Amino acid sequence: MPRYHEHDYEAYDRPRRHTRPRTKERPTYDDAVEGRVVTVDRGRYTTLVDARTVTAMKSRPLGRKGVVVGDEVRLVGDVTGSEGSLARIVEVQERRTVLRRTADDDDPVERVIVANADQLVVVAALADPEPRPRLIDRALVAAYDAGLEPLLCMTKPDLADPETLLGIYRPLGVPHVVTYRGEDLTDVRARLHDKVSVLIGHSGVGKSTLVNALVPGASRAIGHVNAVTGRGRHTSTSALMLPLPDGGWIVDTPGIRSFGLAHVEPGRLIQAFPDLAALTDTCPRGCTHGENAPECGLDDAVAEGRTEPERVGSFRRLLASRESVDDY
Repeated sequence: MPRYHEHDYEAYDRPRRHTRPRTKERPTYDDAVEGRVVTVDRGRYTTLVDARTVTAMKSRPLGRKGVVVGDEVRLVGDVTGSEGSLARIVEVQERRTVLRRTADDDDPVERVIVANADQLVVVAALADPEPRPRLIDRALVAAYDAGLEPLLCMTKPDLADPETLLGIYRPLGVPHVVTYRGEDLTDVRARLHDKVSVLIGHSGVGKSTLVNALVPGASRAIGHVNAVTGRGRHTSTSALMLPLPDGGWIVDTPGIRSFGLAHVEPGRLIQAFPDLAALTDTCPRGCTHGENAPECGLDDAVAEGRTEPERVGSFRRLLASRESVDDY
């Protein structure tokens, strides 16, 4: 005998889970508007939409896809920018360039710093704190790997002669500017004009001071250098993208003390130096072009006078910086 009669409600079949038919159709978001992410803070993305500041969150369909400063995105929802409003980022446009680093050389996780930048400005103080060429080398490697134009910006020239640091990077042809606090910044503005430039450097080198001078009203906090350790205190806690009055953008990033390059393939680095890359046609397969690489075409070119040994040596120093663990 069945436990329940066919007319008892306990005998009725309960609806099964996941019975709703699935569809491959997805929203088109035809009404989405375009914006640019200018800063990220705890899951909230500040974007500029037609000169309006709009706070947004990432939509669920984006999944684990990261959204970083510099990303060009499409948004839906409340994009008025009014207080308390919240939009949704539903699409991240394809990135033209990606500047990334790892925490250290053994870290498999890449951290994207900025997207869609044109230029990497390495800010280095000539003294107080002392310049760290190995960190500069690593930043240059990251710039070349990302396809960004490098620019060395030296601060505090009243404390030390810029030529000491310039002599290290002149063979590589790295463009440079020297800034004097309180004086004209015409040269710097010309280098930044109509470009998206990322500023990186150690804490205390003068990044925030430079940003405040370039963008009136930026009000970035200025730190001081510890007299004992020779290191600065972090004043910028997150990357911030700011429009320049004369055209272009700058991205002020938190001070860094490490720049892991686990994501960089050494073979790609030489492509940033077309004149040297052209000299490696005779290299054996798998040549690293390093100091002790056997039968490297760069050594033959130096011996035959087809390139300057200083330039090859500087390039190999960049290669070696990728595997150096005592950088800072």
